[in-house]
Amino acid sequence: MTEKKNENIELLPEIPQGTANPSSIDRRSFLIRNAVIGAAAVMTGRAWTPEARAEQAAKEAAAPKLGATLSPDLDVVKRSKGPVMTVVEEFYKVGPGPSSSHTIGPMRITYDFYQRCMKLPADQLAKATGLKVHLFGSLSATGKGHGTERAALAGLLGKEPATVDPLFLDEMRAKPEQTYEVKLGEKNFTLSLADIIYDSAKGDFPHPNTMTCKLMGDSKPIYELEYYSPGGGFYEWKGYTPPKKGDPKYPYATMKELRAHAEKNNLSIAEVIMANELSVSGKSEEQINAFLDKIANAMLATVKTGLSFKDDVLPGPIKLHSKASTVWERAQDDKYESDRAIALISACALAASEENARGHLVITAPTGGSAGVMPALVYGLMESKRKVPMEKIRQGLLAGAAIGYLCKHNATLSGAEGGCQSEIGVASAMSAALLAQVMGASALVIENAAESALEHHLGMTCDPVAGYVQVPCIERCAFGAVKAWVAAMIATNEIGSRHRVDLDTTITTLAQTGKDMSTRYKETSEAGLAANLVLC
Repeated sequence: MTEKKNENIELLPEIPQGTANPSSIDRRSFLIRNAVIGAAAVMTGRAWTPEARAEQAAKEAAAPKLGATLSPDLDVVKRSKGPVMTVVEEFYKVGPGPSSSHTIGPMRITYDFYQRCMKLPADQLAKATGLKVHLFGSLSATGKGHGTERAALAGLLGKEPATVDPLFLDEMRAKPEQTYEVKLGEKNFTLSLADIIYDSAKGDFPHPNTMTCKLMGDSKPIYELEYYSPGGGFYEWKGYTPPKKGDPKYPYATMKELRAHAEKNNLSIAEVIMANELSVSGKSEEQINAFLDKIANAMLATVKTGLSFKDDVLPGPIKLHSKASTVWERAQDDKYESDRAIALISACALAASEENARGHLVITAPTGGSAGVMPALVYGLMESKRKVPMEKIRQGLLAGAAIGYLCKHNATLSGAEGGCQSEIGVASAMSAALLAQVMGASALVIENAAESALEHHLGMTCDPVAGYVQVPCIERCAFGAVKAWVAAMIATNEIGSRHRVDLDTTITTLAQTGKDMSTRYKETSEAGLAANLVLC
């Protein structure tokens, strides 16, 4: 025993005091790499001098993580350096499932490209022979299971997410060889799913969800544009310049700043956000309320539709049976009355998430993969004995949006960038804030509710089995909804000032965890359940 101990001490000497990590390198990463190198030395018997070990640790800590670094030219990166400028009409979107970044975003992108092509000069259009879309990164890795090729083709055919008939997309799945007529200027040509190309899944891309659209002239592009789908149905392109907006009445970039505005002006979180919506968007309060009503009603509709399906089999190779209606029906049985509250919320979340898996219309709150969480709470509040009026639901949607804005601003909403913590975690935090606001909670209590819900999703990976947003995604929506309710219940029953973790710290942790997470666990289906579950 003594000899072994001395051998390990020789292999793993302490770092001398003079060996500090370089100032340009994160100290935590440096120390972690140092510890890993030391542990590896013990296991392999390789000896390291303190200086060599520190040098290697610094080298590894400084190395960029694949998929962790976004291009500084992206608008989604630039916007994180100023106040929150997002508005509800950008944030809550109606569109087809199963993914906001892999379905709604690509459809919006190809629709935008089609509109641009329509405006090209006649002599340029006269040379056109077709359209091509190339998918890269996570879009290529898991696009098949997300219906990315169908969404991208639909956009080229002039379809928009909010108005596309899901049956049109279903037909594409059923008839993959079908061709479609497209007219650009005086030219007519046909398109098919073969024109959507799954390109390289690995590479140094500006964003994990990168795609290029090309107007072809025979074998060469005569016009092309590179696009990015950063999550939540948002998109931008290379050289993107955001549209001009008004200045926020209450500028904030952190929860601390947002709560300070509310407390200083004796306003609720919802009232602060509404004031900013008015000043940034230039719309009237009536217009904003009408949009919020549309979103709330769409959430109710997706739950009702989802509950109407009885044990059907969801699309794809998993052959997963829906279960929302079964859970709902059991919850009505007095024999299970003690389980009723949790069962009803879970059934509603399953219903909306199963609609997402079917490729039907859902609401990004904040994403397609998490589209079951907030609708479950909205349905539970409005369609239960509580009968919460629309006015309070509007306030809840505004408070929930505030949390989503902050997560988008200071972290990410993309599973391909931050794992499932960025989708289900953020949705749960938004929903906890919605519920606390509906209950009339203070700004501090709303923050505490959102923080608790987000905190208990940190580290959650995105590992969709077979690339389909079904396992583990559907049940995760149910757990996210229940956690949101629990977080709000705890926050409204504790003394707010005694809550030890603030939301800004948790959002920072969300961002850091996403950067540290291996790309294999970020919507690539290369690890986790996706790698270990055998489909028979």
